[in-house]
Amino acid sequence: MSTPTTPSVHNRANPFKARITENYSLTSEGSAKDTRHIVVHLGESGITYHPGDSLAVIPRNFPQTVDDLLAASGLDPAAMVEQPTGPVALRDLLITQYSLNRVSKKFVKAVLERLPEGEKKTQLAEIVGNDEAFDDYVFTRDYTDVLIEYPVKFTAQEFLPLANKIAPRLYSIASSPKAHPGEVHLTVAVVVYTTHGRKKYGLASGFLGHGQEMHKDEMPVYIQPTKHFHMPAHDANIIMVGPGTGIAPFRAFLEHRDVEGATGKNWLFFGDQKKATDFLYEKEFAAMLEKGTLTRLDTAFSRDQAHKVYVQDRMHENGAELWKWLKEGAYFYVCGDAKRMARDVHQKLIDIAQEHGGLSPEAAKEYIEVTLSKTEKRYLKDVY
Repeated sequence: MSTPTTPSVHNRANPFKARITENYSLTSEGSAKDTRHIVVHLGESGITYHPGDSLAVIPRNFPQTVDDLLAASGLDPAAMVEQPTGPVALRDLLITQYSLNRVSKKFVKAVLERLPEGEKKTQLAEIVGNDEAFDDYVFTRDYTDVLIEYPVKFTAQEFLPLANKIAPRLYSIASSPKAHPGEVHLTVAVVVYTTHGRKKYGLASGFLGHGQEMHKDEMPVYIQPTKHFHMPAHDANIIMVGPGTGIAPFRAFLEHRDVEGATGKNWLFFGDQKKATDFLYEKEFAAMLEKGTLTRLDTAFSRDQAHKVYVQDRMHENGAELWKWLKEGAYFYVCGDAKRMARDVHQKLIDIAQEHGGLSPEAAKEYIEVTLSKTEKRYLKDVY
């Protein structure tokens, strides 16, 4: 009789304070991106996971981001703020608990209320009164940007209710627990941009990619189990479409199938901007091809030729073979951007069902969206 799996004691309310042991760039000099491979050490946490699961990371702000806000607002960094666990200095509280990379609408409205009558108040009122303009305004600004533009003062007690709390960010796990015991690997694209004269990072990706001095043994994490993005039986064939950081769970799948000696075939579609600078895990996949763990690898580097080529284009080129795999029972997985890539891949599957399955447009759509996805559960998505 098998023993039930014990639920982890680590969750959103009680995350494990992990540490990063490796952090290196997967992209080469000249890339337009900064995509990093990050190894999180789980220590004595007892945390277990499966390929397809995600790691929830509770990020922190860069100290400089908080110091800029304190300077612009006139807030006292040493002011003590009562918390359930006891009083905490405002600066520490802002670093660990409040999302400061994008300003909240309620804060902008509070600034408007505090502004004296005049040109600035009229200007901000016009922005707040227009939904589209208001959305655009908050999208590119943090709290410091607003306070530089519209200087007003707040006390800590006034400011904190106007800021949003930090929420966990989920990252698809890029490792097999059998290949890397006691570790979780992540594939992280660091978001970095400059708006209103100030360089900014994405809250979670900046923290993971360039917040090494903040981590020590204090990076709160927990596992978010997948509800549906599981690997099939050992003898099942799988087709994986994962451009960019969407490659993460498929690295985990391939590692796991290799360690377990799975007999099913594995076909991977990977894409990014340039082969020379953005071919994530290129050497690993080459080794997997040579060993036979990876049966097929088709790549699409959109900016290596005059016309852009994407993973869905490679699917189309190999449509007859892809259809053959599907009809023989292969599972189809897609991971990555939901708005464009996954939508285009979905449409390409329908096109392939028409072209190579001889199905009408209606029957092809029915096969992909109902039979493959819902009835047989062989079409699985991890999109965001």
